[in-house]
Amino acid sequence: MAINKSKLALVLGSFVALLHLIWSFFVAVFPGALQSYLNWVFKIHFLTPVYTITSFNFGNAVLLVILTFIIGYIFGWLFATIWDLVVKK
Repeated sequence: MAINKSKLALVLGSFVALLHLIWSFFVAVFPGALQSYLNWVFKIHFLTPVYTITSFNFGNAVLLVILTFIIGYIFGWLFATIWDLVVKK
């Protein structure tokens, strides 16, 4: 069964863009809570927290969402292409 490359690419691109849109919103509204969350995630993995959330920048947020959509789209398209090649054989 073949996968529609364009549809999968749009779905994956949209999904990762949405996740990063949500991340950007939380950075703008709750940066302290996100920093605490990141520190906790590092600590439960036995790591020293090394990242610090910086102040929100609208231009960076837009760029993040656009780039993650493009990268997600590319990976979705590649996944569908590889899937179709493997399933045909």
